[in-house]
Amino acid sequence: MEDKITIIEGPTPVFEHVNDGWAMGLNEGPRLSVPALTRLRTFNGPALVQRCYAAWNNRSSIHLHYRAENGSEETAPILAARTVDTPDGHMLLLWVYLDSEGVEYEMDAGEDHFDDDNDSHL
Repeated sequence: MEDKITIIEGPTPVFEHVNDGWAMGLNEGPRLSVPALTRLRTFNGPALVQRCYAAWNNRSSIHLHYRAENGSEETAPILAARTVDTPDGHMLLLWVYLDSEGVEYEMDAGEDHFDDDNDSHL
C-alpha cells in the first residue's frame, strides 16, 4: 500500500522549480520527471517528516496527494521532506517529482517596472 500526505484544505500547492544538483541526480526511470519544491503550512510537520522517513526506511514510496487547479486529484512522489518552525506554526517543505509533460513554468525576469511619471531624471 502506498503511503501519502494528503492536502485536505486550502489552495492547490505552488511548486517551485528546483535546480539543485542532488535533486536532479535522483531522477531515474524511463520518463523525465521535474524536481519541484512546495511549502505547506501544517499542524504537525515533524510527524509528517517522520512518515516520509518511515516509508523510505521500509523501501516504500510516499506521495503528495492534492487537488489541481482544474479540480482533478493529482499525486506526486516525494523525494525529500523537511519541517521548519515559523511564527505561524510548522512549515513542511516537500521536494517532489512532477510529470514533465504537465509542468508549466512561470518566469520572473526580476525586472522592476517603474511608472514613467515617477521616474527621476538627472
